[in-house]
Amino acid sequence: MENEIQHKVIGICTTVCRFVLAGVFIFSGFVKAIDLLGTQYKIQDYLEALGWTDAFPELLSFLVSALLGMMEFCLGVYLFFGIRRIIAPRAVVVVMAFMTPLSLWLALDNPVSDCGCFGDAIVLSNWETFWKNVVLLAMSFVVLKWRKRLFPLVTIRFDWVIALYGFLYIFCMTIYCYRELPVFDFRPYSIGANIRLGMEIPEGEEPTIYETRFILQKDGVKKEFLLENYPDSTWSFVDSKTVVKKKGYEPPIQDFSMINYEDGEDITEQVLTDERYTFLLIAHQLQLADDSKIDLINELYDYCLEQGYAFYCLTSSSDGEIQKWQENTGAEYPFCLMDNITLKTMVRSNPGLMLLKGGVVVNKWSVNNIPDEYQLTGSLDTLPIGAISQQSFVYRTIQVIAWFVFPLAFICIADLMWERFRNRQRRLEKE
Repeated sequence: MENEIQHKVIGICTTVCRFVLAGVFIFSGFVKAIDLLGTQYKIQDYLEALGWTDAFPELLSFLVSALLGMMEFCLGVYLFFGIRRIIAPRAVVVVMAFMTPLSLWLALDNPVSDCGCFGDAIVLSNWETFWKNVVLLAMSFVVLKWRKRLFPLVTIRFDWVIALYGFLYIFCMTIYCYRELPVFDFRPYSIGANIRLGMEIPEGEEPTIYETRFILQKDGVKKEFLLENYPDSTWSFVDSKTVVKKKGYEPPIQDFSMINYEDGEDITEQVLTDERYTFLLIAHQLQLADDSKIDLINELYDYCLEQGYAFYCLTSSSDGEIQKWQENTGAEYPFCLMDNITLKTMVRSNPGLMLLKGGVVVNKWSVNNIPDEYQLTGSLDTLPIGAISQQSFVYRTIQVIAWFVFPLAFICIADLMWERFRNRQRRLEKE
C-alpha cells in the first residue's frame, strides 16, 4: 500500500514539474523569439558586464539570441507532449544548471538591472530570478530522475510531426517579428501609449530617491562619504556609486528627450503637445541602419511637407555619421539627438518609423513595411494608418495561440483516431 501511494505521489510530482517546466520554457522561448533584437541587446549587456564585448561580434550575439529563443521553446514543446524523453530532460537540466549560478552572480553583483529571462513581458528582480531558477532547477532534476513517467500525448508515429511543427512555428514567428516588428509590444512605447503621461509621476506618488556615495582614500585607507560630509582635499578620489536610498514610483519613460541637431534646442514638449501628426524616423546608429528603403523614406518626408506634418530623424550617432548619412541618402529632413538605449526601446528596427499625435503613439513600422505612395493617398485623418489599430491584445493573443494550438490539436486528434482504428483492426483480426 505504501509503495502504491509513493508511486502515485512520484507520478503526480513528476507530471506537475513537467508541465510547469514546459509552460515556463515555452513562454520564455516565445517572448525571446518575438523580440529578437531585445534579446540580443540583453546578451550584449551581459557581455559588457563581463568585459567580453570585443570577443563577441554583434552577428554572434544575434545568432545566439535567435538560437536561445527557439531552443527554449522547442524544449518546452518536447516536455509538454512527452516526446524526446531522453534528450529533453537532460537539456533542461543543463540549461537550468547554467542559468542558476549565472542568476546568483546577477543577484550578488547586480551588473544588469534584470536578467531578461522573460523579455519585457515580465520583469523580475535579480533575486526573484535566482529563486525562480532554484525552483526550476529542482523540478528539472525531478523530471530527469523519473523521465520514464513522462507519458506521451502522442504515439511514436506522430511525435516527429509535433517536434517539426514546434520548430517551424517558432522559426517562422522569429523571422516574421524580426522583419515586421514584435507581435506583442510590452515596452512603454507600444501603439496607443501616451508618451507624455508615461513620463509623469502620478499625484500622490513619491519618486525614487537616489544617493551618491563617494569612495575616497587617505593613507591607504578607503572610506565612503556622502555629498554632505565630503572631506577636504587630503583625500583622493577612488570611485563613486549611486544607490537607491528610498524606493518610490519610477515612470516607465524616463529618457525621452529630443534635442534639435542644428541648434541644440530641446523640442520634446513641442513634439509631445502637437495635436497634428508627427513622424519619427528612429535610427539609433546610422552607420548600422538599413538604407534599402531610403527612397520610400524620402518620399514620406515629401508627403509630410505637402500635408504640413512634422518629420524628424532621431539618432544617437555622431556628427560625422549624420553628415555621411545625409550625403549618401540625400536626406533633407531635420535630425534630433536622443539616448541610444531609448531609441532601441522605441522601435525594434534600425531604422524604424513611429507616428505620433498629441504625444500618443498612433502607429509603428519596421524598415520593411514603411508606408508607400499607395497608402499615403490623402490626409492621415482619412487613412487607416492614421488611426490607432483596433486589434486588441486579446485578439492578437487568440491569433497567435490559434496558429500554434489548432494544428497541434489536429495532429493529436488524428493520432488518436488512427490509434483507435488500428486497435479495432487488431480486434477484428483476432476474432
